[in-house]
Amino acid sequence: MSRPALKLRSWPLTILYYLLPFGALRPLSRVGWRPVSRVALYKSVPTRLLSRAWGRLNQVELPYWLRRPVYSLYIWTFGVNMTEAAVEDLYHYRNLSEFFRRKLKPQARPVCGLHSVISPSDGKILTFGQVKNCEVEQVKGVTYSLESFLGPRACTEDLPFPPASSRDSFRNQLVTQEGNELYHCVIYLAPGDYHCFHSPTDWTVLHRRHFPGSLMSVNPGMARWIKELFCHNERVVLTGDWKHGFFSLTAVGATNVGSIRIYFDRDLHTNSPRYSKGSYNDLSFVTHANKEGVPMRKGEHLGEFNLGSTIVLIFEAPKDFNFRLKAGQKIRFGEALGSL
Repeated sequence: MSRPALKLRSWPLTILYYLLPFGALRPLSRVGWRPVSRVALYKSVPTRLLSRAWGRLNQVELPYWLRRPVYSLYIWTFGVNMTEAAVEDLYHYRNLSEFFRRKLKPQARPVCGLHSVISPSDGKILTFGQVKNCEVEQVKGVTYSLESFLGPRACTEDLPFPPASSRDSFRNQLVTQEGNELYHCVIYLAPGDYHCFHSPTDWTVLHRRHFPGSLMSVNPGMARWIKELFCHNERVVLTGDWKHGFFSLTAVGATNVGSIRIYFDRDLHTNSPRYSKGSYNDLSFVTHANKEGVPMRKGEHLGEFNLGSTIVLIFEAPKDFNFRLKAGQKIRFGEALGSL
């Protein structure tokens, strides 16, 4: 490509190319200029920086007189049901961060005791079902690699599962009991949803793996657009076991959701200014002092987002496990996902 063409191949021109009507910049193609793809353009947006800026803005204390109009606008925009909030008085919330992380009244979300797995959060069911060929759906028809999402198994005494050298062996190392299958369920939390998440069953958390990464939007439209979106985004993978074998819960970050908090993990710090692409850090909860990990009861508080995002469950269960769901349905924390 010639030097003039190189100068023309710029981000501002690409942005104008997609914004201006009737292909106003198409004549530039005659001198060698080509716009980059929309996906590449979106990936170049500094979403981590924007999310940190949004986080700081959220923590700015609002003047008393401004709280009600600001929160009322948010409630109207995203359909928030404040009658479920433990504190309905809008003047109580000093900043947006406190409002986003509002708690619910104890009776607002009864936990279903009849089913073995409940929804860990409010949200929308994107996909669910049996994991096939070590591929998991992020939305219908768009998949990602299970090994890329969870990360490689490491052969150390701290990690619950030995290494895998292929897709089949990776799946086989997760499925610890003969006759069981792997299942998955993806729940999208919209900005108006309750932002805390809870334990979906009785299980023991043995290990945490934190993947720093991008903070692209995870709304269903974007999930259809960007392949392996969940593998690119920052996420916190909790793995362990339940009565049927392997169990994992992954909290996936998103734009303006750089803050992922796990209540029992004080060492976790998300959305740091710098990180190495493709890196991750591990923490084992199996130690000499605590050889049993972190036991979680169904419905127990587990963590929170600072806006809305996605929860991905991947777990082992017998072949007669049945989901009681429909793709696209709204679900609330405590309602049944499935049972034997």
